[in-house]
Amino acid sequence: MEMKSKLNVNVFKRLLSYWRLYKGLFLIAIICTVILGILGPMRPAIIGMMVDKFITQSQDASMLLMWTIIVGALLIFEGLFQFLSSYYSNLFAQSIIRDLRKELMAKILTFRMSYFDKTPIGALVTRLVSDLEAITEVFSAGLMSGMGDVLAVLIAILGMFYFDWELALLTLLPIPILLYATRVFARALRKSLKMEREAVNNLNTFVQERLTGMSLVQLFSRQNQEYESFKEINAVHRKSHVKAIWANSIFFPVVELLSSFSIAILIVYCALKVRGIDLEGAKSQFGLFISFTLWIQMLYRPIRQLADKFNIFQRGVVRAERVFEIIDLDDHIQNEGKVTECDFDAEIRFENVSFAYTDEDWVLRDINMVIEPGSTVAFVGATGAGKSSLVGLLGRFYEYQKGEISCGNVHIRDIELVYLRRNIAIVLQDVFLFSDTIEQNITLGDESITREDVIAAAKAVGAHDFIMKMPQGYDTQVGERGGMISVGQRQLISFIRAFVYNPHILILDEATSSVDNESEELIQEATTRLTKGRTAIVIAHRLSTIQSADKIVVLEKGRIVEQGTQAELLELNGFYRNLHDMQFSEDRKLND
Repeated sequence: MEMKSKLNVNVFKRLLSYWRLYKGLFLIAIICTVILGILGPMRPAIIGMMVDKFITQSQDASMLLMWTIIVGALLIFEGLFQFLSSYYSNLFAQSIIRDLRKELMAKILTFRMSYFDKTPIGALVTRLVSDLEAITEVFSAGLMSGMGDVLAVLIAILGMFYFDWELALLTLLPIPILLYATRVFARALRKSLKMEREAVNNLNTFVQERLTGMSLVQLFSRQNQEYESFKEINAVHRKSHVKAIWANSIFFPVVELLSSFSIAILIVYCALKVRGIDLEGAKSQFGLFISFTLWIQMLYRPIRQLADKFNIFQRGVVRAERVFEIIDLDDHIQNEGKVTECDFDAEIRFENVSFAYTDEDWVLRDINMVIEPGSTVAFVGATGAGKSSLVGLLGRFYEYQKGEISCGNVHIRDIELVYLRRNIAIVLQDVFLFSDTIEQNITLGDESITREDVIAAAKAVGAHDFIMKMPQGYDTQVGERGGMISVGQRQLISFIRAFVYNPHILILDEATSSVDNESEELIQEATTRLTKGRTAIVIAHRLSTIQSADKIVVLEKGRIVEQGTQAELLELNGFYRNLHDMQFSEDRKLND
């Protein structure tokens, strides 16, 4: 528990370090908070003085009116500084969270693909959205407001001791009990917040995945089962929140009880003191009684609010810890390459390349091959043979552990990463489109690519006609993940995207395996146009689409077992021959 507390303090210190970026906002918020902390405890002293001097003694109506106006002015000033404190505290907090969110997003964008393979998207969404919103309250509702409450409590206690130290000691007797109750509350709250953090993360992940895969859920009629799973996760989520509510429900009545006990002590003390003095002396105690009554209320109210703010503080620091875990994570692709001028129209060479996603569970072993410039090379093999992993290494989406990959005389790790990927285009089988227009999904926001460039690329690929038939042409919204258009149309848009960036190296994950015949013909034509004059690497699922490839590489359990033209491989009567005969015999059966 102590280690956890120490860790939270370190996280909080790290959060505080961001104040230097916005010193002006921070200082304004602090000044307003300090003024608020001073003005509040002044009122009971002034009201007590008004009662003693202008009500119980002289009954000077004009002076009473003047001091009443002064108290009213103090209230107006309190309201003004409350507004300024709240406004600048939140502006300060939102400025820091904006920077944190930018820093977090920038870090996530640099991670290796392997990080996204093992991290639920819902968890990352939680970090970027709800976790950062919780951190906002650390600065606005927690830090600034809490400082004002602490200052108000200290000044109220000083005022009580100044006017009557004996009465102050008696009325503050319940404070040690309150401090102990606060400590117990803090421990219980810390545990419940840890449960809440995990529950929120699990719920977000579950909802994100099920909404994304809704077609699969409905296809296999899994609605009832998924709903039952959701109910279980939601129940855990409720339980975690109830634990925090339970702690609050116990703590706040304790605060109210102790506050009432202090008032009771005050009443008894004043009653006993008044009995021993004359009427005039008793009257002189009225102002003191009223002042102490207001101070006690002012004392316990901030302490109760401090518990709320501690709740906010704990939740925010716990969320900040998770955010900093990602920011500090060293899982990004090393971009130490300096080469920004490379001849990508040179041969690509793999020399003794081995790759594993985890430890030494090798997916690729001792890969040796040469891809000639301007040639089309196809990779074939059973599922899991390593085809996609092999092409993923070329764009450095994954990092190989052994061997070397080079383009001409330059190792790809020596090439600046953005420059490398700018010259490589990948058209995947499962095309991802953003919820935006067709044009934006083609240019990806690159302002250097004009509408004319997009139209020319679409015509070259053979997709211009279908786009112009859409409701708003190139400005048509495709919906989330391109759900408003067909699979074949999404594939064609991905071909336009690759064409308009004019890459030197093109990687194609067989794009016709899940489209209709008409779309397949368009995509085959697009493939022919797109690969012309470029080095093309094709991941083949249908062997009929790679018969004219310059080289076919056969992979088996992460190793190259055969390579050559289709004619050469058929003559070997080996792995490729078996794949060829098996696939074409199945095609003949389907046709029959």
